[in-house]
Amino acid sequence: MTPPTLRAAAPADVGALFALMRELAEFEKLTHLFVATEDGVRDALFGPRAPAEALVAEVHGRIVGYALYFHNYSTFLGRRGLYLEDLYVQPAQRGGGLGTAMLRRLAALAVERQCGRFEWTVLDWNQPAIDFYEKMGATVLPDWRVVRVTDDALARLAGAGPAPQTTAGGIER
Repeated sequence: MTPPTLRAAAPADVGALFALMRELAEFEKLTHLFVATEDGVRDALFGPRAPAEALVAEVHGRIVGYALYFHNYSTFLGRRGLYLEDLYVQPAQRGGGLGTAMLRRLAALAVERQCGRFEWTVLDWNQPAIDFYEKMGATVLPDWRVVRVTDDALARLAGAGPAPQTTAGGIER
């Protein structure tokens, strides 16, 4: 029996990574937001100014999971951090330790790179993932919310469109 392998993603892995990213979007019921392309993933991971990195998990030479990550920066710590954008293992491979192995590998990478923290987000309805992360020693922060600006709202915020109308309470109308 061949043990699972973890390794840094290579350019030849982009097709498999893209397929797994699509599976993750389906699992999270967010395919309507999935507009990534293989070329975009290739550029993000292997382009001249690649902003992200990835690990892949292989079983019998087939990629069955991945972790995509990048550096951020904490002004409070005065150090960079490691941010995990995606952690995904195909359902048939779950429970075999691949997710744990990828988290441990990334934690070791964060320590090696002298990061002040290793963090990620989790959907509030994904209790199995929350339980898994807490079992690994992570803390799910109850007081923080993700703030996101996209599409037309991003263009407006950037000054490329009409400014949003606000009420006295600052709520967009």
